[in-house]
Amino acid sequence: MRNVTLIFLLTSIFAFGQVNHKQKLYMLGSPFEMTVVAKDTIQGNIFIDMAVAEVKRIENLISDWIPTTQISQVSKNSGIQPVKVDKEVYDLVERAIKVSQLTSGAFDISYASMDKIWKFDGSMKAMPTPEAIKQSVARIGYQKIVLDAKAQTIYLKEKGMKLGLGGIGQGYIADKIKDLLLSKGCTSGIVNVSGDINAWGYQTTGKPWTVAIVNPMNKNKVFATFPLENSSVETSGSYEKYVVFDGKRYSHIIDPRSGYPAQGVVSVSVFAKQTEIADALATGIFVLGVDVGLNLVNQLKGIGCIIVDDKGEIHTSKNIDIKKFN
Repeated sequence: MRNVTLIFLLTSIFAFGQVNHKQKLYMLGSPFEMTVVAKDTIQGNIFIDMAVAEVKRIENLISDWIPTTQISQVSKNSGIQPVKVDKEVYDLVERAIKVSQLTSGAFDISYASMDKIWKFDGSMKAMPTPEAIKQSVARIGYQKIVLDAKAQTIYLKEKGMKLGLGGIGQGYIADKIKDLLLSKGCTSGIVNVSGDINAWGYQTTGKPWTVAIVNPMNKNKVFATFPLENSSVETSGSYEKYVVFDGKRYSHIIDPRSGYPAQGVVSVSVFAKQTEIADALATGIFVLGVDVGLNLVNQLKGIGCIIVDDKGEIHTSKNIDIKKFN
């Protein structure tokens, strides 16, 4: 669940002969929203058209929903043969594996191999059996993704393995949009790819772009606003999709190592220079939980984190002072 506890705030429409040109779209099966600072709406539309074209280009490389993409071909050839991919795809998968190592497998792009035995649409009446849960993750394991740098190939060791880059791909796309538009002369903007937010430059007022973090236990309450100065933020949350058995709450975010839903956390917001790393870490931290997740973040330079637990309590990494930004 993304794009539910983050909103970005715009303060001026016209100033200094420029405009904040905003457009809302639906891409990648999710809401897509971006604002660029441009000299007029014509230039603004050109910048946003460039962004849309970049989304489609990357989607046709890494989407696991489109059967012709390179990632889909890697999955199709699991247990059969390596697949040569573009350097861009190879490098993204290589970085994803590094995040898996960093999070001890709490983030794992081979999660797409999981059998979907948990249902969060109201149809589940009983817990899956321990055996079914164990079996559901039998093919998952980033250690079974084989990379060959010289041949630039990706190979999945076991038949039935699949890759899904949803937990890192949207953040990557947000970063690539920023890089592209900067290269084309768009010196300021903010992009929101279904909750993966990347901002650069300043608004027409000269002020930074600002995001508000909403308390997931009370959506009408903003507990802090943060300036985004050439940086990113991503939120993962489970407060709308979960099931309850014997008084215990099970979120829709599944631990790929065990097959059981992550517990104890309802929302994780990660701040970083790159949306890609914020995206991947948010999922991993959600699975790791409050203590282990914060311990990890506190060891990472330039990364900040806010966690809301299932009791509504707010936990922050050492480099974030909520009171400072209220």
